[in-house]
Amino acid sequence: MYSEHSKERRGFSLVELMVVIVIIGLLAGTVTIGVRSYMIRSKQNIARTEISKICQALESYYLEYDRYPSNDEGLEVLAEPSEKFPEPLLERLPTDPWKNPYSYLETGNSPPYEVASYGADGTEGGNGADGDIVSSSLGDR
Repeated sequence: MYSEHSKERRGFSLVELMVVIVIIGLLAGTVTIGVRSYMIRSKQNIARTEISKICQALESYYLEYDRYPSNDEGLEVLAEPSEKFPEPLLERLPTDPWKNPYSYLETGNSPPYEVASYGADGTEGGNGADGDIVSSSLGDR
């Protein structure tokens, strides 16, 4: 009833499985390295967009109050309702794509303020993903 052919092996050997796992690992590593640079650039673009929105809110604040928020008031004043702005200029106080707060400095010079994201490391300076993104480098002010 049983033939010789029914006793043939039907599984994979450990060596064959290990070769497949190594190949999948190499492919995953290659894809991850390639995608990482796109992820960094997209986070930096999001930070630029949010800084631009904050700058627009600062300009609206200036038009109404004839001054920019002080360093003590900071960006928080833009996310709070006031007599002149029953609806806040910003829905919420944004954090940068790395979950750090944006930095605000009223300089009083030209430019009159600086809004910055300090990148992935959250500290001033750095290159690549850790590089700073500042409002004065956006060119739309």
